Amino acid sequence: MPATEATLTILVDNEAAPPLAAEHGFALWIEAAGRRILFDTGQGGALAGNAGRLGVDLSAADTFVLSHGHYDHGGGIPAVLTLNPDISVFAHPHCLRRRFVVSPKETRAVGLPDEATAALRRHHSVTWLEAPALLEPDVGLTGPVARATAFEDTGGPFFLDRDGRRADPLDDDLALWIRTSRGLVVCVGCAHAGAINTVRQAQARSGSRELLAVIGGFHLGAASAARMAATIAALRELDPRHLVPCHCTGRAASETLRAMLGDRVAPGAAGQTFRF
Repeated sequence: MPATEATLTILVDNEAAPPLAAEHGFALWIEAAGRRILFDTGQGGALAGNAGRLGVDLSAADTFVLSHGHYDHGGGIPAVLTLNPDISVFAHPHCLRRRFVVSPKETRAVGLPDEATAALRRHHSVTWLEAPALLEPDVGLTGPVARATAFEDTGGPFFLDRDGRRADPLDDDLALWIRTSRGLVVCVGCAHAGAINTVRQAQARSGSRELLAVIGGFHLGAASAARMAATIAALRELDPRHLVPCHCTGRAASETLRAMLGDRVAPGAAGQTFRF
């Protein structure tokens, strides 16, 4: 039985209690199996200040994991790599792509800032993941997540060009899992591959069916009623003991999850710490 214990602290989120700064983005500090892991950075504006107020020493991080290549998850990469010149980085190579949201209301770039892609290209210790990987025997990365469910999609009008002709599959989207003595903990950035797809892949890769917690963004802000209903039904089947929707889940979707799934749902915010 795994003896790993994990402590997770939300450093950046859309929600925060003063004096912490709120920011549209996500970053998670993870201590597990002797590792100090920074999972995403947010846009970069709130990370250092929030970490300092929470007593988290970012310079002590030995591992950085990028969930996917969007500005609100990797905007702080240059500062992190400057602070930690020997940190081990794990990301999918497609995180470097130029990316856009294209809708009748707007066209805007949403990929990593140029400074972040340049910093990643320069960094001497990057593992470009195109398959699952183990960081430790009880800590791993899903690699690209298989799109198996019929009701999940990337969650928005994402494209690889400004004209909206080439859909962005966001195939760099990955998650981190931790196998603890109490069950599996799954950490997601935005779950563009679908939260249910992601959890199921983490279960398959870890070999752990008992789901202790899922934490991160579920990208349900624009989800249809049908998708919400199917997601809730699947979550009931997966039966996590703790569900911490953050960031792009959206307030309305988080409230729906709590109304339908009860006290196991605790919407996340910067400053929260979880011990598993």
